[in-house]
Amino acid sequence: MSGAVASIWRYPVKGFTPEALDAVAIEPGRGFPNDRIYAVENGPSGFDPENPAFVSKHKFTVLAAIPQVAAARTAYDDATQTLRAAAVGLPDLEARLGEPAGREAFVAWLARLIGDEAIRGPLKVVEGPGHHFTDNPLGQISVVNLASVRDLGRKMGREVDPLRFRANVYVEGWPAWAELDWAGRPLSLGAIETTVFKSIVRCLATHVDPATAEVDLDVTRALFDHYGHVFCGVYLRATAAGTVSLGDACPEPEPLP
Repeated sequence: MSGAVASIWRYPVKGFTPEALDAVAIEPGRGFPNDRIYAVENGPSGFDPENPAFVSKHKFTVLAAIPQVAAARTAYDDATQTLRAAAVGLPDLEARLGEPAGREAFVAWLARLIGDEAIRGPLKVVEGPGHHFTDNPLGQISVVNLASVRDLGRKMGREVDPLRFRANVYVEGWPAWAELDWAGRPLSLGAIETTVFKSIVRCLATHVDPATAEVDLDVTRALFDHYGHVFCGVYLRATAAGTVSLGDACPEPEPLP
């Protein structure tokens, strides 16, 4: 059964607002472009920008720990490295994250948004050359099957916003939950050749309504109660460079021999 790309997203600052894309070019061994290239430490994380390596998301200002982050509305300009941020009750901010003054301005604004109780230590914007602050260091592209999200919503008795799962690509047309059996299989995502790496374990971030910043659904409990697991979506790794665009085909992968 063939699927099609329904939407494409990037998250320039880990934990903050998704940005919709019409198309994106992917290369093997490189991260999803401009996706999670910045993170905000909540106290020292041990991240070394000179030798960037994986650090647990719990060291940063993310929805799983600080739901108020969803109240920020951010937009990032690649050319100028400028982040624009807005939230109810705060002045709009425009800060160049490539410059120390801009990073300091953003964390000062963020501290006012999330409040002292959520802050464990100094807030600090961090980045590293070529580094992406993904939840899995080998998960290059995250993909969610929209049929799976709808099936979960039916089980829960209410609609579940797919953006709770913060994926890079959402696909329409696959059977619900079929993707969880595809680990190790080659999969064509538009013109990108990939291999399905692993299923994505879900966390408390999915409990937060991305529109209201309220913790209003126990998604992980619902996944376990109805399906016996806490997975939704899969990670892919590109095996050949290419571009994926809205509407591109992504057929179900063939079974492994």
